[in-house]
Amino acid sequence: MYFLPQSVCKGLTMRGRTFSLYDSSGIERIRKMKEKNASSGYFVLLGFSNWPHLELVLFVVVLMFYLMTLIGNLFIIFLSYLDSHLHTPMYFFLSNLSFLDLCYTTSSIPQLLFNLQGPEKTISYAGCMIQLYFVLALGTAECVLLVVMSYDRYAAVCRPLHYTVLMHPRFCHLLAVASWVSGFTTSALHSSFTFWVPLCGHRQVDHFFCEVPALLRLSCVDTHANELTLMVMSFIFVIIPLILILSSYGAIAQTVLRMQSTTGLQKVFGTCGAHLMVVSLFFIPIMCIYLQPPSGNSQDQGKFIALFYTVVTPSLNPLIYTLRNKDVKGAVKRLMGWGREM
Repeated sequence: MYFLPQSVCKGLTMRGRTFSLYDSSGIERIRKMKEKNASSGYFVLLGFSNWPHLELVLFVVVLMFYLMTLIGNLFIIFLSYLDSHLHTPMYFFLSNLSFLDLCYTTSSIPQLLFNLQGPEKTISYAGCMIQLYFVLALGTAECVLLVVMSYDRYAAVCRPLHYTVLMHPRFCHLLAVASWVSGFTTSALHSSFTFWVPLCGHRQVDHFFCEVPALLRLSCVDTHANELTLMVMSFIFVIIPLILILSSYGAIAQTVLRMQSTTGLQKVFGTCGAHLMVVSLFFIPIMCIYLQPPSGNSQDQGKFIALFYTVVTPSLNPLIYTLRNKDVKGAVKRLMGWGREM
């Protein structure tokens, strides 16, 4: 994304929003402005500046949730690695989800904490590009990974006799890699498309991190192509995964209702209920932001929704998956017993 000089912006307004981009002198000036902003440009992340009296409270709350995210997700990763009883596909994917959540929150929350604790709210041009890229990549990867996790539960409940064949370790690793690769590849295409949108010298991003809808609002040209691309990507990586997840759990529900064992019913509902809760906490806020054009969002409302899925949801995931989880409790007891023997 680069800034257009005011004179070029006037040309856009007078002659049509896209015509002056093809003017030879305009192209040269755009190229020079792009080089200048790439080396020394910056954005101002307005964040919650409209509520200065809330910034200190938000700083404390966000910091607490961020620390919960770090501690909870690191706990799951290390416990899954150290305890051999948790070396199963379910906990392998859960470890990937925890690592994704760690990276996802770290891509935006430290910058938010820095902005909340002082008047300085700027982010460099390169920093904004990097942040947008990783937020898109990690968010997309998580959508795909949640589909993979729902398939794992489907295979475990509906195809128990074939589970070890269906979820072979090599296949599990391929599914995890596919989740990460799909996220980073898609983000590379979409973030580069977003940053080619010209801005008319306006650097104030009305958000607490660099995200697509907020950046598109700064454009002085027609962004319908970008908005359409965003809607298509949201459909592919939000709606389709959600349909697949609900289909998996619909099949699981049918199988569970035919079970005779009360213990089996409780275990399946406990595990799958946790998965569905995580899916709801992640997908519902995402849909509120990305499944409507930027002009249709209330910006203040969008900030708090984004705050929920970037701060609150990643901190709750470890609690949802470990609360009343007998496998995790057993692993903790074994680990503590091993520590006393040493």
